[in-house]
Amino acid sequence: MLELHQFRHSAFCLKVRMVLQAKGLSYRTVDVSPGIGQLAVFRLSGQRQVPVLVDGDTVLADSSAIARHLEQRDPEPTLLPSDPQLAAQVHLIEDWADTTLAAAGRSALVQAAALDPELRVALLPDNLPDPVRSAMGVIPGGWVSTVSELVNQGDRADLLSSLEQLSAAVQHSPWLVGTSMTLADLSVAAQLSLLCFPPSSGSQLAGKGVAGLLDHPKLQPLFHWRDQLELKLMERTLEEV
Repeated sequence: MLELHQFRHSAFCLKVRMVLQAKGLSYRTVDVSPGIGQLAVFRLSGQRQVPVLVDGDTVLADSSAIARHLEQRDPEPTLLPSDPQLAAQVHLIEDWADTTLAAAGRSALVQAAALDPELRVALLPDNLPDPVRSAMGVIPGGWVSTVSELVNQGDRADLLSSLEQLSAAVQHSPWLVGTSMTLADLSVAAQLSLLCFPPSSGSQLAGKGVAGLLDHPKLQPLFHWRDQLELKLMERTLEEV
């Protein structure tokens, strides 16, 4: 069986889980603890980052590399169009989601977690001792101010503008490229989890995220699109069982 080594709340790990679900593939997850748990990932893959997918004797790191391996391993249903122009659009959107959107989303979430103790604690690994979790809920005010100052307001405005355009786009079509689900949809949807955590994140995190974005009126169609996409993937997984 395929084995995915992951950080539970990583958007890139979510992207791989969504690809696996879209393909209807059975897999098991291995949750990695940041720090000491990454030593096992290094022994396995030669590097410390997740996601890492183990497929028999093949060990792959990087969400895009994993997605392309799965596309070759199980071509149906395809997530990369055969039409070269559409395929190029998918690659461009995936790259934008994995770089620009990912970086902006991480920065916004760091600021949100600095200001919201409940969100900060919910993001911690489940296996941390309660005293450590309690300590992380109390952060000096000076540190919060420093983090807030590090978040460039221009970047935040650019992020909101891009998200508003995406929100308008998904109201006209359920797919970002072509007429069926592609890797572009999964890549964008996964990164949106940093801004408004989906129901699949669990009761502690679902609905939490970046204030000012998760509750922005113009972005509600986008988050609804993301939730509906996850629902489609869950239904597809159940059909395979």
